[in-house]
Amino acid sequence: MPHPTHKLTPLAALLALALAGCNSVQHQTLNAEGVAYYKQGAYQQAAGKFQEAIAKRPDLGDGYYNLAAAMHQSGVRFNRPDDLKQAEVLYNQSLERSPDHVECYRGLAVLLNETGRRDASYRLLNNWAVASPQNPNPHIELARLLEESSRPQEAEQQLVQALTINPSDARALAALGRLRDEAGDHMQAMQNYQRSLAVNRHQPQVAARVATLQSASGGSIAPLATGASGTRMANQWQAPTGPARY
Repeated sequence: MPHPTHKLTPLAALLALALAGCNSVQHQTLNAEGVAYYKQGAYQQAAGKFQEAIAKRPDLGDGYYNLAAAMHQSGVRFNRPDDLKQAEVLYNQSLERSPDHVECYRGLAVLLNETGRRDASYRLLNNWAVASPQNPNPHIELARLLEESSRPQEAEQQLVQALTINPSDARALAALGRLRDEAGDHMQAMQNYQRSLAVNRHQPQVAARVATLQSASGGSIAPLATGASGTRMANQWQAPTGPARY
């Protein structure tokens, strides 16, 4: 006997849609409140908000990532191994829901590295690169990890690979500029920085580094016109006195 099918009436469908929309808004609000606590270093309060956000939309990866980041920081700052273990579980739960979540991969790679599993962090990012061959971000994150391990030549190879996938990736261009900057190849670094700014002009410290290099060269390096892209990148940068940090 065939199983009966259950169909929503038009009114029930509309109510379900409204409920989903309401949960999404509440999810975003709770995440925003949690981020505010996180920035204050109030990781327990932040975790509470992120847990509420997950309860509203357990299918989205952002809440799991945010909670993982809070537990990660709590574990590191207060020497709580159990928090680090929970953070690792949460990072993986986030990736199950958002397979290309850049910040989540970065956080998990850092956690593995911090807990003495550097090889596992490389495997994580390499597997991501294999799973997402048209995504430059795995190569950028591998470059970051390699640079932090004092392997700049291998880091540069990963950034070249990222730019092979997307020649206009602002993060990869800025990162390649940084490596060349630190190697003393300021002319090439300038070109990379300027190409990055042409794609994404909202990088104040990269722009400041370009100005510093231009000043040091006596203005002999002509500036490249920047585009009008308003894309905002989730990057962290060093002070403008040194090479830009990706």
